[in-house]
Amino acid sequence: MSTLESLEESPEAVLVKPKWKRAQKIKKWEPDDFELEMTTVWSFPQRGDWATHDAKWRGNWSPYIPRNIILRFSKEGDLILDQFAGGGTTLVEAKLLNRNIIGTDVNDIALERCREKVDFDHEGADGTVTIKKADARDLNFIGDSSIDLICTHPPYANIIHYSEGQDIGEDLSNLDVTNFLEEMKKVASECFRVLKKGKFCAVLMGDTRKKGHIIPMSFEAMKIFEASGFKTKEIIIKEQHNCRATGYWKTNSIKYNFFLIAHEYLFIFRKP
Repeated sequence: MSTLESLEESPEAVLVKPKWKRAQKIKKWEPDDFELEMTTVWSFPQRGDWATHDAKWRGNWSPYIPRNIILRFSKEGDLILDQFAGGGTTLVEAKLLNRNIIGTDVNDIALERCREKVDFDHEGADGTVTIKKADARDLNFIGDSSIDLICTHPPYANIIHYSEGQDIGEDLSNLDVTNFLEEMKKVASECFRVLKKGKFCAVLMGDTRKKGHIIPMSFEAMKIFEASGFKTKEIIIKEQHNCRATGYWKTNSIKYNFFLIAHEYLFIFRKP
């Protein structure tokens, strides 16, 4: 029995077979003049507004990122995993590009949003989307070496709290940097276990500051994935745009003499 077949029999999983009633409101189904990124510096000033994408889930990544990853490192019919599904961006792109995907999260609000985002019909968008509430540190319902691509965007420790007003003990965005990185060891271990040999795991991570000094959280995470057995294939610098509280931080960066962090790192790991 395949991973998707076993999930279909799970009462906790929701296999989304779209019948989106508002499909007529979608103006376009793909980005304008799209070209695959060719360098290790990516910048998307316009974050992407095709299909059901929007920027209403704070911290979600631009759909240009998973689109590039999915097209480069998978083929139609492959099974993808995003264990930090959040606003559903990766799920939408996988479905549009005719890949199957498992999306998990610990936040019920995020999961409901994911269901809404993939609830559409479009010719050629035949990817199967399976949504399940689960902790990225324990993906016991996914078999060993069964995933063709991991494409995910974890929280950056407690920079943004994704479960404010909710009691979600499993939410990694409740943790400070030290404890977050410790828990990421479990995430990396599960990624390595479920991914097929020779396949790729793409992870977007950022850094933070403490008392004016940079904390290179992203590279600490990279070391954790390498220690789990992965080989780093690519390190991509992704420029950030339209960050919140820009005016406040501009004032303080001058006052306290520090540079604003305007980039993230996209790590592409390969399982040997």
